Amino acid sequence: MNDTQQPSTDETTDQPGSRARRWLPPLRQRLAGARAVFRAAPEPDRVSLDKPADGPWGAVRDGLREFGVALISPAAPGRAPLADAPKLWLRAAPYAVVFVFVAALLPTTVTVLVQDYKMSGGMAGGLAVAQTVPLLLALTRPLHAWWVIFAADVAGGFALYAGPHVDGRSWPWTPMIIVGYVLLMVLLGLRESRRTLIAVALVTAAAGVFFEQLSQEYSDGSWVLMLVLAGVTLVVTYALRLRGEAQAKLAEQETISEAERAQRTLLEERARIARELHDVVAHHMSVITVQADTAKYRLPDLSPEVQQEFGEIASAARESLTEMRRLLKVLRNEEAQAERTPQPGLKRLHQLADATRRAGVEVDLPVGDGQLAELVARLPQTVDLSAYRIVQEALSNVIRHAPGASARIDVGVEDGELRVTVTNGPARKPLSVLETSGTGHGLVGMRERVRLTGGSLDAGPAGDGGFRVAARIPLN
Repeated sequence: MNDTQQPSTDETTDQPGSRARRWLPPLRQRLAGARAVFRAAPEPDRVSLDKPADGPWGAVRDGLREFGVALISPAAPGRAPLADAPKLWLRAAPYAVVFVFVAALLPTTVTVLVQDYKMSGGMAGGLAVAQTVPLLLALTRPLHAWWVIFAADVAGGFALYAGPHVDGRSWPWTPMIIVGYVLLMVLLGLRESRRTLIAVALVTAAAGVFFEQLSQEYSDGSWVLMLVLAGVTLVVTYALRLRGEAQAKLAEQETISEAERAQRTLLEERARIARELHDVVAHHMSVITVQADTAKYRLPDLSPEVQQEFGEIASAARESLTEMRRLLKVLRNEEAQAERTPQPGLKRLHQLADATRRAGVEVDLPVGDGQLAELVARLPQTVDLSAYRIVQEALSNVIRHAPGASARIDVGVEDGELRVTVTNGPARKPLSVLETSGTGHGLVGMRERVRLTGGSLDAGPAGDGGFRVAARIPLN
């Protein structure tokens, strides 16, 4: 009996998975070593698209890329030329001019291509439409229109070259193409960037040189004429556009400067008025302080509670005076100096009129000193000061702007309002620059004073060619 052969159970015999277990550890070690070597190796240099590559070929590549970007990056669509003109016919003029060009060039192009170059009517019509109609688009999107028109012009050049009737006629550009292209350059120069204009000129030159090399026998030099006219047109229109933009920026800056100057004048006038009113308020606060401090001596039989109340009133008044002095330091600029003299009022109106007469202006003041004194006694101090400053500034304006003119001052109280009117006639002497010591800023100061007192101001030309300033200030 033959014994059946049994499988060996020796450890050296391959069992399922034993070979994989035997080769896995060495494989892991090799992979770990390769990974370490890979990590230690330096990374290859990365080429940045934003930086020009080294070498002449890199510079050429970057130049071509910039060239292509210039041709495919139109300016933002905008309004047509003269869109900001004040009159309607000026705003419609660019559309009318371009429409006239299209209406004239379209049928002329078809006729010339069919009769002179013996081109089929369908092809002639398609080329004429593509070469002329996009001029209407060029009013707002000139680079888009150039893409279409230039492609149509080049296609027309190839179509004429393939035809049998080019000899002795204009090629590669027909006269209609040159006229339409120059108009397109005008609209391009008024809208696109300098980089785009240079790219358009270079492409135009390249197309002309290509056709010249394609057939010098057929070429009559029309590409040189179109290149020169297009280049001159781009330069002139771009220069005009730069000049217009510079003038617009200058006008805008002048407007901003004028607004800032007016705002600064207003703030300075408000600060000056606040400094003057400080003296008025400080006087009243001082009176309150003195009355509160002396009440216990002037009024007998005051209870301790009342005396303490008067003491607190005096203390609050003194603290308010201190805060007002701090406020005054903030309002007074470094050049301003503290005023030592009392604030003027309407009682000094005759002195002001005499000073104006010495400056060469005849002043009529019907109100006498007694009437002025009686009037001032009824006025609050702030109203009195504001009225005097308004008259003073109005007379200063007469001296500056109407030399030799006569002036009249009317002052009175009516319906609970102080009414001040200063009227002057036309100037009798030529205007000249005078050195004056005006205390305000003309009508700005007058309006601010009237506004702060709750009144109104009416200033404007008079019927006889002079000027009239009328202020109404409520007494309460």
